[in-house]
Amino acid sequence: MAYEYIFGIFACFLGFVLFYYNTRTNKTAAATASTVVSARNGEVTEGTATDIIIVGAGVAGAALAYTLGKDGRRVRVIERDLNEPDRIVGELLQPGGYLKLIELGLEDCVDEIDAQRVFGYALFKDGKNTKLSYPLENFHSDVAGRSFHNGRFIQRMRHKAASLPNVSLEQGSVTSLIEEKGTVKGIQYKTKDGQEFMAYAPLTIVCDGGFSNLRRSLSNPKVDVPSCFVGLILENCELPHANHGHVIIADPSPILFYPISSTEIRCLVDVPGQKVPSVSNGEMAHYLKTMVAPQIPPQLYTAFITAVNKGNIRTMTNRSMPAAPQPTPGALLLGDAFNMRHPLTGGGMTVALSDIVLLRDLLRPLHNLHDASALCRYLESFYTLRKPVASTINTLAGALYKVFSASADKAREEMREACFDYLSLGGAFSEGPISLLSGLNPHPISLVLHFFAVAIYGVGRLLLPFPSPTRIWTGARLISGASGIIFPIIRAEGVRQMFFPATVPAYYRAPPVD
Repeated sequence: MAYEYIFGIFACFLGFVLFYYNTRTNKTAAATASTVVSARNGEVTEGTATDIIIVGAGVAGAALAYTLGKDGRRVRVIERDLNEPDRIVGELLQPGGYLKLIELGLEDCVDEIDAQRVFGYALFKDGKNTKLSYPLENFHSDVAGRSFHNGRFIQRMRHKAASLPNVSLEQGSVTSLIEEKGTVKGIQYKTKDGQEFMAYAPLTIVCDGGFSNLRRSLSNPKVDVPSCFVGLILENCELPHANHGHVIIADPSPILFYPISSTEIRCLVDVPGQKVPSVSNGEMAHYLKTMVAPQIPPQLYTAFITAVNKGNIRTMTNRSMPAAPQPTPGALLLGDAFNMRHPLTGGGMTVALSDIVLLRDLLRPLHNLHDASALCRYLESFYTLRKPVASTINTLAGALYKVFSASADKAREEMREACFDYLSLGGAFSEGPISLLSGLNPHPISLVLHFFAVAIYGVGRLLLPFPSPTRIWTGARLISGASGIIFPIIRAEGVRQMFFPATVPAYYRAPPVD
């Protein structure tokens, strides 16, 4: 009897332990599972657990979805329109960006879309031209720039992301972030037929592009619109320098040409300011024929006029916006929603893909994303670690656009001429700047050194063979003007984070303990 009594007590104790453990396990599972809530009729439906919600499936969103999905994360992507985009930018990927594409395992996304290899740039000014080749000698033969139809590239990445069983892509318009006590818990979105839903996950990453309606919740954006692009597609013609981007340093601002398929060349005409001539009443066609056409290389003139006459003229605003994050538990900004620069240098995709590589590496050690405050504090390191690369590309884009644009200021015009002649010298004078432009060597110190080397070269041209008071004064204004171009951009990017990131405490943040 005593034996049975003791055994009964032991069995009761064991049963209590098992019941307690099971209850704790269920509570933990319930806490970690995310929930999809339908607002229709007030119904609440639990769905498949999601680790990360991504808003937007453009270049940044689609690449991020595949990258995180490949690492085993359960990813849910909400994209406003899953049809193939039709844009006039995001068509040239620099070699540095292609290297990041390889690092992410997405290099095959430039296959089967008639993408063209790009080996450098050709500059044209006042009847002169010079060719600047990317310094690719130390890389695999496949490494080069790529130019393509933006929509085809995005669709390839979307399909690759959707091929992973733990990644889902849905069409819907995200209307707001769901916040609770300062922490983002998920998103609210509408489907195409108007139904409203809410989706929850420990981390929401907003990649909804340059016209983001969510960025104000997560940053302090200061958007500048320096100019607009007018886009055309030229057919049945060849560029003066095959497999090169072409920059015409024209009046009032640059004109770009680059291949986007084996039969098509994209032309982008920069128009300063926020207004462009009207397309509908013929003002734009007149402007292109009378102001732009006389300045382009003769090999492209006939195809350019034909493209204008066809009337398929597209316009878009060019935006720049320094990254100004407001770290928010449960959410992160990425891509053009987070940071933009003038598209003259084609650096946007390189920055986005570089950011994705960095974010992937930061998230890899983490198995649990549910401690929103600890995760937010840890991911502050992302904002610091990205700065040297991103800020170099951003600063170069802003500075080069201002230098290449015409000005009534004699000193600015001297700087413009000096820049063309400096790059025409070849050797280290062209290799250094083109390494920065290509994203192969995005070092901020190198950028500043080359920028002021151009300015000093310009002063030297002014003072030779004999300096005069007027030339000395123009030279002084040239240096002052150069400083006035680059230093405000650097200040907006953040001097400390750009040049001395190791002095920022967030640089050393360790992953939170699961």
